Amino acid sequence: MIGTGAFNYLNVLNKAADASWKRNEVISNNIANVDTPNYKRQDVQFESYLMEELAGGDSLDKSVANADMSALTATTYTDNSNLSYREDGNNVDIDTENSYLAQNQIKYYTVLDSMNQEFSRIKTVLTAN
Repeated sequence: MIGTGAFNYLNVLNKAADASWKRNEVISNNIANVDTPNYKRQDVQFESYLMEELAGGDSLDKSVANADMSALTATTYTDNSNLSYREDGNNVDIDTENSYLAQNQIKYYTVLDSMNQEFSRIKTVLTAN
């Protein structure tokens, strides 16, 4: 994390990329355990923390500048731990997990692209003399 106000957007994007990477690992683990009896799928919570940190500001710039980066930490939780769709107690649906994995990969690469664009803007400002 970069400790200056000029990089607030990059810090938030970095936290989002970390959360997306963690979600990718969790989804991959769900897929690997699709046939494990009594395994319960897991997921990552991050977007609600991000929305909470960015809500209520006059502008996005002010919200990002005032965001508490320590509150933007992805957490893993067990999803529907009391529900099972199968007799073996496992609640992982392989088709759903594959679609979540594809969606998450798109999100991850979008965040990386946004980070690259932000670095390009900073580079343009620094070299515009």
